[in-house]
Amino acid sequence: MTEAIRQLIDGRPVFWFRRDLRLEDNAGLHSALSKHKDVVPVFIFDTAILSKLDDKADRRVDFIHQSLQRMQSDLLNAGSSMVVVQGDPIAIWSQVTPSIVYTNNDYEPYARKRDDKVREILAGKGIPFVSVKDQVIFEKDEVVKDDGSPYTIFTPYSKKWKSKLDDYSARSFASEKLMTQFARTASMAIPSLSALGFRNTGATFPPRLIQQKILHAYHEQRDIPSLPGTSRLSVHLRFGTVSIRRLVQIARKLERETWLNELIWREFYHMILWHFPHVEKAFKPSYDRIVWRNDPEEFLRWCNGTTGYPIVDAGMRELNTTGFMHNRVRMITASFLTKHLLIDWRWGEAWFAKRLLDFDLAANNGGWQWASSSGCDAAPYFRVFNPALQTDKFDPEKKYIRQWVPEFESSSYAKPIVDHAMARERVLRTYKEALGNEMPETR
Repeated sequence: MTEAIRQLIDGRPVFWFRRDLRLEDNAGLHSALSKHKDVVPVFIFDTAILSKLDDKADRRVDFIHQSLQRMQSDLLNAGSSMVVVQGDPIAIWSQVTPSIVYTNNDYEPYARKRDDKVREILAGKGIPFVSVKDQVIFEKDEVVKDDGSPYTIFTPYSKKWKSKLDDYSARSFASEKLMTQFARTASMAIPSLSALGFRNTGATFPPRLIQQKILHAYHEQRDIPSLPGTSRLSVHLRFGTVSIRRLVQIARKLERETWLNELIWREFYHMILWHFPHVEKAFKPSYDRIVWRNDPEEFLRWCNGTTGYPIVDAGMRELNTTGFMHNRVRMITASFLTKHLLIDWRWGEAWFAKRLLDFDLAANNGGWQWASSSGCDAAPYFRVFNPALQTDKFDPEKKYIRQWVPEFESSSYAKPIVDHAMARERVLRTYKEALGNEMPETR
């Protein structure tokens, strides 16, 4: 950190951006700007996170960088500037003495530990640390059972969630109208991607547009991977470049119940992560007794999209090429890895964590544990997606498959890695052996 940055921050109120890369309808930012003048906007490229990214053409870093540049443009027009630094947040906050620090809540285990440490460091210097709810409508203990315990089944959670939703809980925060409250300062350069140790990916990112025509047909088209039937806003929700409150407002206005349910699923998994943060283990402990085959060659074929199952291979190639995979196909590919190949869901979770542009720990972990049947409200163990039937139902004309696996009807296409009937019998036997009397009855 340079001396100029220290002098700018010392004695001034600061807003620390993290998963909320927007100036509009930002709850924590609104709180800071409505209470203080001369607020310094700060973003830290966390080296603890960046150091774990092996691919130096990581689309997520590129996306964050572009989002910061967009914000910088708006701040420069208001006579202010972003302060963007790279380093260990704990070390950085140890070096400066702002008058107060505002930010928005983050619910991941690493973020909670980081924020606790930053709060402790600032408190030692008499500096308040104010963290505000922003990335969800309801957080922590706001939607729980009548006895105060957390829900672990989605349907009753969603019913309680909807019963609590009103105009107040979904209200916007007009932070964009308080731009004059930012510190007036000369432009400060944002570190280049190369300075951060990364490079431009050339990726085209989904626009921050909410396309109402897609939402109107969402309930009919969301499971068809060949159609543009989903909002593609997941990356924007992940990094906070759109407001969850704005999306919920639109869902209510248009009465798009199916789309609203998907937004609630996101909050459900965040709530699960908050109450049960040890997500490296199975939510249902008995499922950690499963003996996985974990064949590295088969895992590599799954990663590369050469399993000989076209719908699986199409999904994996789409992911590897674009950083996106259609949600229906995510379920199919995850089921295939865990049930057909009997490979530990954590292997797949880690691969998705590396490749997904919209990677979110809560949703990714929840989805993988759902597919492997080890999670809360998960698919029952005996549900083994048949890739052929899934194709017939959701890609009957093979449009999606032809886009990503053009050779699937040729002799050059990979032979199936495993027989479906055999794989199903094998996984059922393996689960029964591991779980014994805890197995539910098949139906």
